Amino acid sequence: MQKIKTALLSYGMSGKVFHAPFIDAHPGLELIGAWERSKKNIQQDYPNAKSYASLEELLADDIDLVIVNTPSVTHFEYAKQALLANKNVVVEKPLTARVSEGIELKKLAEQQHKILCPYQNRRWNSDFLTVKKIIDEDWLGEILEMEIRYDRYTPQFSPKKHKETGELGTGILYDLGSHLIDQALQLFGRPISLFADLTKQRPGSVIDDYFEILLFYKNLRVRLKSGFFIRETIPGYMVFGRNGTFLKNKADVQEDDLIAGKKPTAANWGIEPESEQGLLHTEKDGKIIRAKVPTEKGDYMGYYEALYQSLVYGKPLAVKPDESIEVINVIEKAFESNRLKKVIEF
Repeated sequence: MQKIKTALLSYGMSGKVFHAPFIDAHPGLELIGAWERSKKNIQQDYPNAKSYASLEELLADDIDLVIVNTPSVTHFEYAKQALLANKNVVVEKPLTARVSEGIELKKLAEQQHKILCPYQNRRWNSDFLTVKKIIDEDWLGEILEMEIRYDRYTPQFSPKKHKETGELGTGILYDLGSHLIDQALQLFGRPISLFADLTKQRPGSVIDDYFEILLFYKNLRVRLKSGFFIRETIPGYMVFGRNGTFLKNKADVQEDDLIAGKKPTAANWGIEPESEQGLLHTEKDGKIIRAKVPTEKGDYMGYYEALYQSLVYGKPLAVKPDESIEVINVIEKAFESNRLKKVIEF
């Protein structure tokens, strides 16, 4: 099996939790090392990995794939340098802070004949996969309304100072909104227009820490919401169709298991507890149904397996640059809507 030599641009939480375990577990990927600026931790977990002192040192090495998992304000600069060094590149969400930067990276990747693959791992969440299956299998009839939430109760400022700077690319809309927008676009495509409300709820905050976006489609309304003051669990997905309703908590277990040190090769990986099954209340074939629905298996390895297939066999990317550029387009229009207090057309 062809090995893809892979390096991370940081080994903090995202490198340690979301990337290294899957690179290490995939038989076609080889974790060569990570750029570590101050703390040198990667060799504690992966003794054969290198700790690079600089980006230049990393890019000069025999690396096939670079994972840009640094703060969002650096994505454009680092991805561009990696592409110019003839590396294939994965970039965490948001791909860039501006649509124009995303387009520039896409064109550069094409010129270099390299892969540029945004990292939208939440498409492989058990909760989202279950909601998508309910919609795809037409259990609710025509979908008229949907709400997707990403709630937390974290009134304190993040210990990760780069998240609280107020620079373009920071804030809850770029951070958590990138996931919700991507999922909405995957389900329903580009909306006709949108209206957005963003604000700062934490005293002294310089970033948006609450948002509500209403996406308008022809016969459908999709509401995206996130905030830091939601102490009680609310369904993360509420889907309303002509025939019925589906309610599902955001309950994917992968992130918690990864933080706890569990490996993606573990038995029952990505399996939610039965207590988190979604509720389906609908009518189909003349029969009223009100029942819990078994949850699909989540597996972020699906992202890396699809990426490997693209790198080695030329298969289409599972996450395309255009899709993440469209996410940024929605974000830019949301900021415009909030500033002008009006509906913005696409």
